[in-house]
Amino acid sequence: MTTAPANLLAVRRLLLDTIKGLDPAAVGIVGDPAHRGGYHCGSDRVVTNDYSVVESPRDSGGLTLYASGLDVGTFSVRSGGATHNLQTFSTWCVAQCRANTPDSRDLREIIYSPDGKVVRRWDRLGKRSSGDDSHLWHTHFSFFRDSTKAGRDQTPLFRRYLTGIGLLEDTDMTPEEHAWLETVHKNLTVLDGRNPVGQIYTRMAMGEDHTNPDFVVPHPSLKSLGAQLASLQTALTVLANKDFTDEQAIVAGVLAGLTPEKIAAAIPPTIAKQVADELAKRLVA
Repeated sequence: MTTAPANLLAVRRLLLDTIKGLDPAAVGIVGDPAHRGGYHCGSDRVVTNDYSVVESPRDSGGLTLYASGLDVGTFSVRSGGATHNLQTFSTWCVAQCRANTPDSRDLREIIYSPDGKVVRRWDRLGKRSSGDDSHLWHTHFSFFRDSTKAGRDQTPLFRRYLTGIGLLEDTDMTPEEHAWLETVHKNLTVLDGRNPVGQIYTRMAMGEDHTNPDFVVPHPSLKSLGAQLASLQTALTVLANKDFTDEQAIVAGVLAGLTPEKIAAAIPPTIAKQVADELAKRLVA
């Protein structure tokens, strides 16, 4: 029985959760029971020489019971000072396919209307260029069947559009990374000091995880480390304010290395007599 694959259901959920006013009935994957042939059908509903199977090895090799098509109906939203609707959305997606962006390479075709008046068809295989008038009010996306068989994430292209028009926050995180971040946040919340469990961890870190006031914690704790850091800071402050220069010792050291001849040679001639007279007075005294 034809079923909707999880990766296209994820695209559908993303669009419905983000685009307010988009009717859930207008975002479909599996064709109605009478539908036969095409990407909205799985292997139990394809027909002889079905174009959605025979025209590409990606489709013939990926055929399963999964439907591989997505329809998106009309919508209109205001965001970032502009109006965004099915037509602007569709033409943006086609432009990404024409540019062969990495997140659009699993799309085989888009049948759409750029203006609500004419129907256009972009086909990666270049085999078709038209579509019926129902595509004036809905856009059809065909995904190569091997991508639905493999379950590859198809949300990045649509997430990039929704981010670009301002309906989603700008983020490069994948759904797996989001889940990981939520797990980390949950675990850190358990350690929050306002949480009973977190309070226990906080007391342990402070070295206060005991009830005996005379108990001496045998390992470093935040409290003991803080005291050591405060003591070290005090010692460094004392050293920084200390004057290590001993001028008398420096002078004595310099004079000890001078001979009378070197001292005499260092005295300028203009004051040599004054020095000699002063020394004579001192010797007499």
